[in-house]
Amino acid sequence: MKFYKKGFALTQTKSTFYLKGMLIAFTLLAPFFVYFSTAKSIVGIWNTSETFAHGYIILPISLWLIWRRRDLILGMRAQTCWALLPVLASCGFAWLLAELGDVQVARQYMFVLMLALSAIVVLGWRIAWAMAFPLFFLIFAVPFGEIFLEPLINFTANFTVAALQFTGIPVLREGNSFTIPSGSWSVVEACSGLRYLISSLTLGSLYAYLTYRTTHKRVLFILFSIIVPIIANGLRAYMIVMIGHFSGMTLAVGVDHLIYGWLFFGLVMFFMFWIGSFWREDAAATAALTTDPAISETLPWSQVLLAALSVLICIGLWPAYAAYINRAQQDFPAVQIEQFQSDWKEIAPFSNWKPDFFPAHTELDRAYQNQAQIVGMHLGYYREQARSAGLISSVNQLVKHHENEWREVSSELRTERIGTRTLQVRESRLRGNFDTLLVWQWYWIDGHAIVNLYEGKMLQAKEKLLMRGDDGAALFFYTPFQENPEIARETLRDFLKTNLANLELKLSQSQKFDSK
Repeated sequence: MKFYKKGFALTQTKSTFYLKGMLIAFTLLAPFFVYFSTAKSIVGIWNTSETFAHGYIILPISLWLIWRRRDLILGMRAQTCWALLPVLASCGFAWLLAELGDVQVARQYMFVLMLALSAIVVLGWRIAWAMAFPLFFLIFAVPFGEIFLEPLINFTANFTVAALQFTGIPVLREGNSFTIPSGSWSVVEACSGLRYLISSLTLGSLYAYLTYRTTHKRVLFILFSIIVPIIANGLRAYMIVMIGHFSGMTLAVGVDHLIYGWLFFGLVMFFMFWIGSFWREDAAATAALTTDPAISETLPWSQVLLAALSVLICIGLWPAYAAYINRAQQDFPAVQIEQFQSDWKEIAPFSNWKPDFFPAHTELDRAYQNQAQIVGMHLGYYREQARSAGLISSVNQLVKHHENEWREVSSELRTERIGTRTLQVRESRLRGNFDTLLVWQWYWIDGHAIVNLYEGKMLQAKEKLLMRGDDGAALFFYTPFQENPEIARETLRDFLKTNLANLELKLSQSQKFDSK
């Protein structure tokens, strides 16, 4: 009878252990269900972008890394970490702001952070620390890096042109396009090396974790895996241009261009890992840990239930509030921008250029003349913006990708004096087949002229959070010029000095709430 009672108690203890484990597992998986649309958006990018196709293997690798340490983890005592609940709630609020401002990458990062923080809250610091790298490795599943596209393109163009000049080949450069005696080349998105950089950083981080034990060696190798592909991509671009140059533009100008690039990248990765192997550190011997499900003194049922409920509240509140905001009925006035009248004479369009932006709620395309001065104006007013198809997006460009007729030669921020006010604009030079344009651009959100995309997103999120809608506008003013851009700038200043106040009045009247 004694033996029976002991066996029954042990069986009951094991059952309790597994039931608690299932509840903990459900709590840790809850973000996938609560933020299903965010998780789906990550997978959607994996499906459509070769740059981020590696995302499919990140979660399996993280789970495998945790499985490798299962003996260590199961031998630790779980203990809830209540101190991180406010941090978890803060990540949820940050997700809400990203949702309202439609910042997809921020939503995705907050989702991954909530996965890691949920584990820490429920299991405690000790177990979470044992899984620190596998949890950290999940951030590579987020499709991030396009923000570095332009700097990488510029670096590659600068490196290639400098290398060509160093080897005595004359180069005529215009923006990221250049011409050498044998032909013309252009550094575009595929030449930026972004794919190489992301792949190298992902593999380099995993290699550093598996190969080294000390933190400084891991950090140094990760930095090494960032620097090497950037420089290697510059060398790759230079070599491809040289192959094309010496082959009379018959080699490395088509699909073989990409094949040479990936072969070169493979050699660079092999070289990088070979160098790293010289400082390899063997795994330190660890004492064997015995685990027994009967040791379920770790977390009482009340604590497990309370932790699970707290995590679900912290992560579930924000999507519910976002859905409430999106369902709220808003009474918008009619858009007034079409009623804008200028003191300058309206004329027929003098250029076929138009910014490659998502379609707006209302668009205005007009051209004006005052004696010898001519100005084109494009205004897009956005309202009830669709997700990832709104006013501020990385997809919105002055010139379409692979555009044959127009290309952007340069872009810079300028501070201009318009009458009695100071206005910051983004000035770009566009070159077409027949003419050249000087373009001033900014966004109008909540009564403010904005050129910083992050500031614009924060203003949009604030307005939606306060139930004021998401109205905003993109403004473009352009004029032709030949040699002296200062003459074109003066034309734009004269037009805005006369018309900007009236135009902003129409924009304010179109908003549900007048910011003034």
